[in-house]
Amino acid sequence: MATRHGPDEPERLGADDERRAREQAEDQRLEAEERRAEAEAQADAAERRRDEAEADLDVEHRGGGAGDAVVPVAARAGRGASLVRTLGIIVILGGIISGVAGVVTWLMVRDELGDQEIVVSDDADRFAGDKVDGPFTAYEQANVIDRHAREETDGLTYAELPRDDPRREVAMNASFLRASLYTSVVAFGVAAFAIGLGVLLILVGIGLLRIASALRDTLRV
Repeated sequence: MATRHGPDEPERLGADDERRAREQAEDQRLEAEERRAEAEAQADAAERRRDEAEADLDVEHRGGGAGDAVVPVAARAGRGASLVRTLGIIVILGGIISGVAGVVTWLMVRDELGDQEIVVSDDADRFAGDKVDGPFTAYEQANVIDRHAREETDGLTYAELPRDDPRREVAMNASFLRASLYTSVVAFGVAAFAIGLGVLLILVGIGLLRIASALRDTLRV
């Protein structure tokens, strides 16, 4: 006997087919997402393995396994300590050279002044009667010469005196003497600066040597 379908049977069958199609589409979408997630996980794992391999190669290139990884750091620290020590020695040598040059310059200028047998005038404000062989006596004698010259020229300088004035020679000689004495004062100052700089450099060099020694002691610990 033939099966009879009611008037709602085709509509029900069409709804079932549509539902199954949607379920299949949803299953396919879920499967695609699972495959994509699995592919991403595999890619991440491959990237991690590649990074680990590169790290192992880097360690081997630097000289060994994980225990040897600290060796380059210690080696760099040792080289740094050596550089600091070398710099300290150079600075100390520079300080010694500067100090010796300053002392030699001071002694040379002092001997040159002493050989002139110049004595500070009795009417000087300071060092009266002392031999001119240092920066203070030279400066004081230069001031005395300037005062005496102005007394002779009524306070006029060499440039202010008429050309036919016989006092121009007095002013000129006084200017030359004062310039020489002031030059010696400057030379004493340069020598003193060189000596002070030498002492400072020696102290800095000693400090650098102590720093290098402390770095080496730290590496030995």
